[in-house]
Amino acid sequence: MLKTAAQEQLLPGDTLQAKWEFAQAAGYAAIELRGKGDLHFASRLDELKQARKDGVVMPTVCVEMLHFLGAFDTDLRRDAVAQMKSQLTVIAEIGGVGAQTPASYGMFSRRLPPFEPPRSEAEDREVLLTGLTELGEHARKEGVTLFLEPLNRYEDHMVNRLEQAADLIRATGLDSVRIGIDSYHMNIEETDPAAAILAHADVIGHAQVSDSNRFQPGAGHLDWSAWLGALHTIGYDGHLALECRLTGDPLEAVRSVPAFLKRSGA
Repeated sequence: MLKTAAQEQLLPGDTLQAKWEFAQAAGYAAIELRGKGDLHFASRLDELKQARKDGVVMPTVCVEMLHFLGAFDTDLRRDAVAQMKSQLTVIAEIGGVGAQTPASYGMFSRRLPPFEPPRSEAEDREVLLTGLTELGEHARKEGVTLFLEPLNRYEDHMVNRLEQAADLIRATGLDSVRIGIDSYHMNIEETDPAAAILAHADVIGHAQVSDSNRFQPGAGHLDWSAWLGALHTIGYDGHLALECRLTGDPLEAVRSVPAFLKRSGA
């Protein structure tokens, strides 16, 4: 049976310990952390170590920054890589498995004017391979994994589908870089989300869940039985991390997810 995790901002409570109490009662097996920029995640190390000592399970961190490894500006790219290295180190220090990041977010979309980005596809690829290789080598040294998340075409112009992420990851030659899949983005970009999971099983390392409308699973029209069935087929044994907006009563929405996913085949 697949395990569910909830991102920390979705859980009530002023401390990770309080959030963990709610999460366990609701049927979650872990909390996914959020990694803000400006080395904020590293500043939480004492808090995170104490939470781990108190039994809070925190396998992954998802970045929450203003720029990423695919930024057009060289200095912003350098900063994004430094931030991600720090987050990989911190998640390793608390016994986690890895950190998830997109190539970019809100930087450019070919679907909106001016349509053509200021960098060629070949230049995009070179920038991404350089950043992924540097981060992958750091992740390997720390004993954790970097998860590259494809985003939909309106949020990123470089890595939208699993096949694009898989191509970059295979080009790095590093086992410490894997795809972090997200059901919401896949619903937009993949012709057949379940088939995409099966096709790239060897490089899938993490999974985030939200429904077709970005609300909690069960609030949209995504074919959960097919999506979860594909993860079962490939033997995925990581967590399903809830990353979504909430509709209806927020606490009831969060509580509903583990049971809904279980009914749907998780």
